[in-house]
Amino acid sequence: MSAEALFLALLIFALRVFNNAIGTVRVVMITRDMRFWAAVLGFIEALTFVVVIAGVAKDLSNLPNLMAYCLGYAVGGYVGMAIEARYIVSYVEATVVSTIHGHDIAVALRERGYGVTEAHGSGRDGEVTILRSVIQRRDAADFKAAVHHIHAAAFVSLVEARAIEHGWLRQMR
Repeated sequence: MSAEALFLALLIFALRVFNNAIGTVRVVMITRDMRFWAAVLGFIEALTFVVVIAGVAKDLSNLPNLMAYCLGYAVGGYVGMAIEARYIVSYVEATVVSTIHGHDIAVALRERGYGVTEAHGSGRDGEVTILRSVIQRRDAADFKAAVHHIHAAAFVSLVEARAIEHGWLRQMR
């Protein structure tokens, strides 16, 4: 394999990683109703795609370019998710339903810095405590661990929060 052919395969790989990472971030922008930025990223994504596919489609028997294209797509998805997790703040609505220790869970969550609203309700088997909180997606594992440390069988539901206003949110780490 010549140096020029290797360079072309690496370029295809890098551009495909960039292309798919941009696409992943663009989808996040769409779900957040950030239309202008989604359109800008869509333009960049389409332009990059056309340039890359032109380099691959002209010779589909070129295995290194084809592999670079496919591997770039796979790695690009991973990179896009890493960008989203690291740089794009997203929130989830957390609901906890506990038949026992509900107040203790609320206290433990508050001690960890989460805002928690506590309510009481009736479930199939009797009285329950319902806890509601809005948390950063990256804190979801810590939140669930705190809940399950006190009540392993507590019901926890996490739902994407599209828009939030006011209230109390845990400080950024």
